[in-house]
Amino acid sequence: MGRASASPSRSQRKKNPSPSRDSEAQAPSFRAPFSVPELIIKKRNGQALSESEIRFLIDGFVKGKVADYQMSALAMAIYFRGMSLEETVALTLAMRDSGRVIDGRLFRGRRIDKHSTGGVGDKVSICLAPLVAACGVSVPMVSGRGLGHTGGTLDKLESIPGFKVTLPIEQFIQQVRDIGCALIGQSDEIAPADKRLYALRDVTGTVDSIPLITASILSKKLAEGIDGLVLDVKVGRGAFMKTEEEARALAESIVRVGTLAGKEVTAVLSNMDAPLGNAIGNVVEAKEAIELLHGKGPEDLRELTLVLGAEMLLLARIAKNERDARRKLESAINDRSGLRVLRQVVEAQGGDPFCVDDPSRLPRAPRIVPVLSKKRGVVQAIDALEAGLLAVSMGAGRTRADQPIDPLVGIVLHKKIGDRVGVGDTLCELHLAEHHEPEPFVTRALSIFQIGSQASSPKPLVIDIVRKQSLGA
Repeated sequence: MGRASASPSRSQRKKNPSPSRDSEAQAPSFRAPFSVPELIIKKRNGQALSESEIRFLIDGFVKGKVADYQMSALAMAIYFRGMSLEETVALTLAMRDSGRVIDGRLFRGRRIDKHSTGGVGDKVSICLAPLVAACGVSVPMVSGRGLGHTGGTLDKLESIPGFKVTLPIEQFIQQVRDIGCALIGQSDEIAPADKRLYALRDVTGTVDSIPLITASILSKKLAEGIDGLVLDVKVGRGAFMKTEEEARALAESIVRVGTLAGKEVTAVLSNMDAPLGNAIGNVVEAKEAIELLHGKGPEDLRELTLVLGAEMLLLARIAKNERDARRKLESAINDRSGLRVLRQVVEAQGGDPFCVDDPSRLPRAPRIVPVLSKKRGVVQAIDALEAGLLAVSMGAGRTRADQPIDPLVGIVLHKKIGDRVGVGDTLCELHLAEHHEPEPFVTRALSIFQIGSQASSPKPLVIDIVRKQSLGA
């Protein structure tokens, strides 16, 4: 191959000696095709970044050549100026490629995952993943921790004694091959750019940017080697997306970007004005999810699990239609095959499998205090946001990523929207730590329930389903 230019003369080499490896590390822009400040300014001014410019920034960020403060400035520019569809695809793929991308051919059959944008009482992944795996789908699921008023799947799983959410990638792959699914947290090998960028977004007020959310979610999922993804976009008071308009914009963004990245993506918009299920916390939610696989549990949790599971089976090509998919899932509940898969997952990841056989073996909070109604009437609303904030104040959640949580504390609802109550009826139970003074928590719990003389019109649990066909993608 020919040289791009003539070799320098001996005098030139003496005058401009080649830089050492150390000096190259200190001055990475010596041969860089772009300047980081110029790209920040370009996005600040509302111009589109090219794929090569985006990859230059992400690669430099991971390698330490783009400083945290520079990436924070870029995130803020994206927050205000947005990104085109092409830019968002480029950002997603650059973040995916910042770490290891698992070869999906290492798994058996179609690989389908599910992701939730976060809600109060959302323990669906714990029962959904083994249920779908029992139907013959490979489910390599990488989940997250709770932050703010929403809970995290990893914290709930770790409330099962001994359960480990950190696995070497090779063990993760082998477990999905052997059992059909694995439930782990994001490792340093999977999309490290996302892990670092999210930490900056969290402290710089740039979390709720649709291009950044889209790239964050999809970069991790695409690195798992999946064929398809079902997204549960929560909308309402207890969700990050408060309005249907916001939720739909995010759903459409993820479906479009995922499709352009070569994957099949479906997004379900689900209501989060009220908590999902009866349990809010960690061990109480794990218990409720396990009970669903025993054929028990609240109706709203079961219904959303079946809706999301049906979409996963459709993407996996093992169901002819939604009715067929639901029949397969209900069969996996009734014959306990979903429960058997969860038992295998728990045992493989170091947890106590007997807690799956008998959920009453799970640890309990030392104090359980009933919250009694002071009114007579009908439950018209249960404020998901206030319920989530109450659980956090009890120690079930965190407001900073480094905060510890108490896995035993939480709330268990005894009344749902539409239920009639009398004075003295139990609205919910508070699962408290030994040191807690119950009265302030009881007072706050009462404010979660809106009780009136007449029942209000219930909102649908599933608002809409967004597929690529409906977008023309």
